[in-house]
Amino acid sequence: MVLFLTRTYFPDGTNGKLECEGKLICKTIELPWKMNETKVSCIPEGKYFIRKRYSAKYKWHMEVVDVPNRKFILFHPANNAQKELQGCIAPVTKLSGPGLGLMSRKAFDKLKAFVYKALENGESVVLIVE
Repeated sequence: MVLFLTRTYFPDGTNGKLECEGKLICKTIELPWKMNETKVSCIPEGKYFIRKRYSAKYKWHMEVVDVPNRKFILFHPANNAQKELQGCIAPVTKLSGPGLGLMSRKAFDKLKAFVYKALENGESVVLIVE
């Protein structure tokens, strides 16, 4: 399965749309692009794999693996990139401003079900960030 994340960059945050086979899954929010600096920048454009991950904080969620010079880049719920993200990607139901969104938990649950189903069927999940 291939997911396409198409971004729009702003000084205060990065907004995106996440699609699979031309169908919108959800919108996304991220930190602004700051040369891939740890904890203050979104990740570079490129091709990545997604895997399941569990933590006490986020329970079951997803990790973007093999991001250059970064670790623990996750998909997890957040509605404000500047206050809640450190390089991760937050699915949102609706965008409300640069790096801002609404109803993140709802969008996250939809994305997680979609990705986990593919992984459980033995598919690899690729994320193309452009």
